[in-house]
Formats: sequence, structure tokens, C-alpha cells
Amino acid sequence: MSATPVHGTWEPAPAARWEDAFPSGNGHHGVLVYGDPDDERVIVTQHTLVRPNGGEHARPPRLAAALPEVQDRLLAGHLTAAEALTDGRPLQWVQPFHPAFQIRVRRPAGAGREVRRAVDFTSGEVTASGGGAVSRVFVSRADDVIVHEITAGDLHLTLDHRLPGAPAGLRVGHGALLTPEGAVLSLRVRYPGSDRAYTGVTLLAVTGGRTELTPPGVRVTGCRSALLLTRVLRHTGEADAGAETRRLQDLLDGTERPYDGLLARHLDRHRTAYLRVTLDLGADPAERALPGSELLKRPHSPALLERLFAAGRYHLLSSSGHHPPRLTGLWTGDWDTAWSGAFTTNANLNLQTAAAPAAALPEVTEALAAFVARQLPDWRANARAVFGTRGAVAPSHSDGESGLTYHFSREYPLHLWTAGADWLLKPLVDHDEIQGAQDPRTAAALAEAALFYEDFLTRTDAAGHLVIVPSYSPENRPANGSWGAVNAAMDLSAARHTLLTAARYHPGQADRWRALADRLPPHRINADGALAEWAWPGLHDTYDHRHLSHLYGVWPLEEITPYDTPRLAAAAHRALQLRGAENGSAHGHLHHALIAARLRDPERAGRALRRVLDGDFFHASLMSAHYPHRDVYNADAAHTLPGVLIETLLQSTADRLILLPAVPDSCPRGELRGIRTRFGAEVDLAWSPDGARAVVRPGRTHRVELRTSSGAEFLDLVAGEARVLTLRTR
Repeated sequence: MSATPVHGTWEPAPAARWEDAFPSGNGHHGVLVYGDPDDERVIVTQHTLVRPNGGEHARPPRLAAALPEVQDRLLAGHLTAAEALTDGRPLQWVQPFHPAFQIRVRRPAGAGREVRRAVDFTSGEVTASGGGAVSRVFVSRADDVIVHEITAGDLHLTLDHRLPGAPAGLRVGHGALLTPEGAVLSLRVRYPGSDRAYTGVTLLAVTGGRTELTPPGVRVTGCRSALLLTRVLRHTGEADAGAETRRLQDLLDGTERPYDGLLARHLDRHRTAYLRVTLDLGADPAERALPGSELLKRPHSPALLERLFAAGRYHLLSSSGHHPPRLTGLWTGDWDTAWSGAFTTNANLNLQTAAAPAAALPEVTEALAAFVARQLPDWRANARAVFGTRGAVAPSHSDGESGLTYHFSREYPLHLWTAGADWLLKPLVDHDEIQGAQDPRTAAALAEAALFYEDFLTRTDAAGHLVIVPSYSPENRPANGSWGAVNAAMDLSAARHTLLTAARYHPGQADRWRALADRLPPHRINADGALAEWAWPGLHDTYDHRHLSHLYGVWPLEEITPYDTPRLAAAAHRALQLRGAENGSAHGHLHHALIAARLRDPERAGRALRRVLDGDFFHASLMSAHYPHRDVYNADAAHTLPGVLIETLLQSTADRLILLPAVPDSCPRGELRGIRTRFGAEVDLAWSPDGARAVVRPGRTHRVELRTSSGAEFLDLVAGEARVLTLRTR
């Protein structure tokens, strides 16, 4: 194609806002680097830092005894009956995610310095230079430590928790101690009215110069370089800062250049993961050379799409490890993080992680699998308390500590939503198909979700179909009803998919679960010719909404496709045409694009993508916002955009390969390399107005159906034998 696309971004000035600071992370610790050589600030985050707000003691409402009466009333036509299914508590948010502190490094003022700050996606290294001063920061995947090297001069270092929104009443203690290497700084923060706390420890190793304590900080005079190693511990009671200091000292390893040694170990994991998939759109080299802030002013540039694709995979990888990404990924510079910085599972986390299997990021699916496995006992508690059943029901919001359902209100009756487990498990099922092996954790969670439906699906309609009641379509309501209703399309699709997928994983239960799935009702097509959001007669659709929950059967599932269910696909397409964007959230636009791509509508997919590119959704850091005009720091667009581009270019199931289903006009040519398919092959794809070429490298022998604009044919793939496909001009 052309010279290698840019795998990083840069800016010619320090960040004025924390949202513009460059992020780095290893899925546990994270940093936001402002990059001012005179006053460098590195905000430190850690995935488990959530502020106690009572949520640590909250439990799901015990509503099972009241459920039958509410079901009776809903089925009898009382449209608001589900509003009574509550224990009357006020809305309670999950525990909010917050930053730990900032490492502040001040130097003597250097007026007139030219500053360049950059982030290298292949290494996760954030650098800043100006006036001869250089700093480098990365977060090690190998050693779980923040590594920060500063060159030359006089420095003053402090750890400071006083970031925007820091609550009153925090009990803060500082420590500073000289060591043979230089010094160690510690910061302990205890939450108001709680025995829970966190402690940050920074080891300073100095080459040359003089180190002296200036409590609560350290001053270094005339050094050649300084290396900072930082970790954050979350704990109850007291943390042993001395033991953590010794662990950090062990990382110095007696070498003259410990930074380089730590970086090399980290690169073995980070670079390998990042470079598995690349996108080249043949962009203008001059545009590729622009800083990110300038490139964002050219929203129709292929160079911007290349960089956002690269940045999205980088940010997604960097924020996934101990947990999958939060609403803000792994980062925030404000103690008042929007929507608690939660794991929101009725669109946001789902959109962010959906592309991970195809985009060759098993690090993300592993983080998601571990998250589900840790929370599964709480999901069981939700099923028992709210529905009186066995099995598991996932919450719509989690702080990472708890999977219990307690965040709900009249307008958002999230405790009634039963489809969450299926959506969270879908990327894990896709990953298993790619690998050709079933993860026991996924198998266990699917069995629990199927057991829930076995107990919950007891009511039937006049035709003998099972009824999902109460049923909730996030976060919408019928035009003539209340939020808790009957037979939401998403709930039907999720129940069917869970039961059939669990049957594949558990052959001994397969007959029972398949029979249950067969008794679920079909989707309904409304008077507008659109797939109805509620398959219950008499419930009218509300079209202007950011969520597209009712089209769950199109994406991420393959229940409705243009190839297998053309009538339902046409109805789903009509529903997509009628859907508004409500408040213009990024996740709504990109969700729209994903569904359009599945329905082979490149014009609609491209238009939805352009609304994000034209809407000023990206900060100079290339992390995104929830709303247009960079309003509310949020990872949805950043993490979802790579998946949108992949879906427009290549889709797969366990038995099908679809090439170039919905290529946007903004991508007339390009190369996409390293995509993983669910039938166990790796695919490189090149396309232009003259035609296309795909190289399929199967890992196992399999027959698949190939779908292109020319029609369908079967491919017999043999493990280890590459297959080259040439497509005619579109």
C-alpha cells in the first residue's frame, strides 16, 4: 500500500487539561501524562480504586415473593404494573472510580522551551522533551509498575492527591525517606468514615547529584537522571510501605540502565499484542505526520481513521488486565467521575469489548472472563433475590467489587433486565470459537444463565409460547406503556441465544435447553414494517432513543441476517431507519454503524461513523467523549471505533466468512491485517476500487461459506494451508 501508518500520536505543547494528557496502562495501573518539562504531572490511576459510598454493603432487592402478582397484572394489560416491583429504595450509584494522586515533578522555569510530547502505541511509552529535558513513562505489563525516567538537572518531586473533586474528610498521610538509591515517597489516603484506604509508593533512584528531603517531597540537585518506580496498593487497615519499597528496589536489578531492562520485559507482552492487527488506508504521508489535534480538524481524512483505529486498540489493550475497561477505560483525573466510572453492561462495556476477539486482543477477553468469573456468585444472588430462581442474572452497573444488582429506579428499572449475562458472555463465546476450545469459565457461566431461564420462563401466551415477563429494553419504554413491559426483543434474543449456546457447551442438558428455546415466541413486525422493540401485541415503539437494544439479534448476535432470515433482516433495517439518535451519545452512533454493517448498508454505516468523526468527540489524547464537543471523558467511541471498521470490512461466524459487507466511502482502499475469524483462521485483506484480495490462513480444517457482493460459495480450508481469494471489482 504505502509507507507504514503512524502507530502513535504527538502534540507540540503540554496538555492544558487532564483529558488531553496521554494515557498509558497495563490493565491494572494507569497514568495520564501532561508532559510539561517545567511542571510535569503524571496522574496515577489503579483499576480497583473505588470510593466507599454505602454500595459496598448494598444488596439486591428481595422481590421474588411479589413477582407472580406483578406478572399476572402485566399479562392482564396493566401497563404500569412493573413499577410496583421494587423495595422502595432510592437510586444508589455503585462506588465511584477515582484517581489515586498525581506525581508532580517541577524544574526551574525554562522560558521559551519548545515542547514535544508523544505516545508510542507499540510500546505504551509516553515521552516529553523540551530545552534539553526529557521524560519517559510507561506502565509495565511484565512487572506491574509505573516506570518514569527524567533526565538532567534540578528536580522537586511530590505525590499529591488533591485533584478535582477530591472529597473533604480524606485522611492523608505523607512519608519521605532517604534510601541508598535516592529516596522513597509514600502517600496514604483513607476514605472518610471507613477503614478502607490506598497507599501509593514511589521509589526514586538518582544518578549523580544530591538528594534531600523537603517533606512531603524530595529535592534533587544536579542529577544526570532520575528513575521513579510507582505502585498503588488498596487495603484495609495499614499497608506495609516498607515491604513494597523492597519489592520496588528488587526491580532495579543492579543494572546501570534499569529503565531499559524494565521496558524490554514489558515490550515482550505489549508490543506483541498491539502489532497483531494493523490497518493501512493509504493515507497522505503529510497528514500522517500531523499532531493529533490537527488531524482531528480533518475528520474525513484516512489518516485520522488510521490513527483512531490504532489508538483505539492501544487504549483498549492498555485498559484491560485486572478488569476490562470502565466507562473511562482505566483513566480519570477527577474524583467526580461521570456515572461513577462504572462497568455499565447494557451497552458501554459490551460495545468496548465486542471487537476484541476479531481484533486479536485475547488480553481483553481474558480480563472480561476473569471479571465474569469473580462476579458469578453475585449474579446467583441477583437471580434468587429478584426472581426467586436458580442460575445467574448480571447487573447493569458494577464498580468491579460487586456484581450485585442495586442500581435501579422507576425510570431505569435495571433490576428487571435479564439479558445482561448473554451480552457479556458473547465475546467469550466468540473467543472460544476462534481458539477451537471451550473455556470452562464460559461454560460455567452459560450453564448458570440457562438455569435462570429454566426457572424464570414459566408463563405462556394464548398460543402457548413462553413469555418473558417482566421485560426491559435498555433504556427505553413503549410509547404507550412503562419501562417494565413484556417480551422485549432483546430479552427474547438473549434468552434464545443463551439456551442454544449453553446447549452446545453442555450436551447432557442440550435437549432440555433447546426445547425451551423453541418455545420462545418469534419477533414481531409492527405496523411500520419495523422489527418491534416489544414482541407483545399492543405495545407501541418509541423510536428516538440512543440505545438499539431491540436489534440485538442483528448485532452482536447472528439470529437475524440478510442471508438466513431476509424478512426479519428487512424489518430490522426498517427499525434502524426509524431510529433517532436522542442525545447524540457516541455509543449510540457507533452501535448504529455496527448494525448497519451487519445489514450490508454501507451508506448508513458510513453516515453513523461520520457523525462521530464530525462531532468533536475526541480529545487531543485521542481518548473520546460521551457527547459531542468533547463533553464527558468516556472510552466508548475510542474502544468501539476499531470494531466498527472491522465489521464494515470483514465479518465471520463459525461457518461463514463475509468480505467487504459495508465498506464506507471514506475507505475506498486499504489493507487490514491479522483479523481472527470464528472458524479459526487469520485473514489479511486488501481492497481498492479495482478489486480485492484476501489471504486466509486456517488453523484448522473446515468448510465455510464465503459471502461477497458477488454471492456465495463454499471454501474447503485445510489447516496450515493459506488460501488466496481474489474478488471482482465492486
